[in-house]
Amino acid sequence: MISSRLLLAPAAAALLSLGSCGADTLPAPTIEPPPIIVPPTTSVSCAAATSAWLFCDDFEVDRRAKYFEYDSAGGSFVRAAGVGENGSFGMRVRFAAGQVNAGALRVSFGKVPTSAFRPVDAGTTVYRDIYWRMMVKNQAGWTGGGGDKLSRATSLVSTNWSQAMMAHVWSGEPARANYLLVDPASGTDAAGVLRTVKYNDLDNWRWLGQALSTTPIFDAAHVGKWHCIEAHARLNDSGSSNGVQELWIDGALEAQRTGLNFVGAYSAYGINAVFFESYWNLGSPVAQERYIDGLVVSTQRIGC
Repeated sequence: MISSRLLLAPAAAALLSLGSCGADTLPAPTIEPPPIIVPPTTSVSCAAATSAWLFCDDFEVDRRAKYFEYDSAGGSFVRAAGVGENGSFGMRVRFAAGQVNAGALRVSFGKVPTSAFRPVDAGTTVYRDIYWRMMVKNQAGWTGGGGDKLSRATSLVSTNWSQAMMAHVWSGEPARANYLLVDPASGTDAAGVLRTVKYNDLDNWRWLGQALSTTPIFDAAHVGKWHCIEAHARLNDSGSSNGVQELWIDGALEAQRTGLNFVGAYSAYGINAVFFESYWNLGSPVAQERYIDGLVVSTQRIGC
């Protein structure tokens, strides 16, 4: 199902190589050499999926119906040819000047509170340890920083979208807007009693502390090229504060929060959704574009 509802907040490519024919030892001036076969452009490919991958979208096939919610933001967020890695298919995000919401893809997996979330797997497993990755490129000349919301993993626990936890990956406030940060939050109290009563229930979140990345991927020196953004969230064990949220940029660990009490003893649902978003709280300062490719959700490290 494709939805246009707006929310306030939701393996390396197999490169084909060509062998070169050796020179003919006999003169053959009238024989043309065989034509050079140029392989199609490729990007991060779902053909390389491992058993740990719960979901992959390289956009070479239109998988938008696999998401339980696809928000095109009135055509701002679309699958398009030539915008992915190496000229492949990808998703184009087009912000107009002042635009806040430029679309989202939201995928669910594991045990969910309603079939309306349409998990991509059997919908029975309670996942407590999840990795997710996206390839991101901001156009050359991009300005204004990261544009706030980029991705998040969450635990949806009710038909009204109440959440037991959220593992945000977004950009910082104006002074550090060129950086990404991890910003884990809990929707339970320390014991594990659910506190949230609606989606993005800010009044009832228990914030667990931010960690800032070290590479300013949204400054002039880093835009205009692809970056591999991988994140990890692990829920704590009951009675322990051993939860984790981590962030890798281009394969290097850049931000980490450990010792987290994500959900206390809460165990009815685990991490069961990842949102890939473009939501700029104050609106984009100018008209500009971002491109997304190579989405993966996994139970193990994915890599770039």
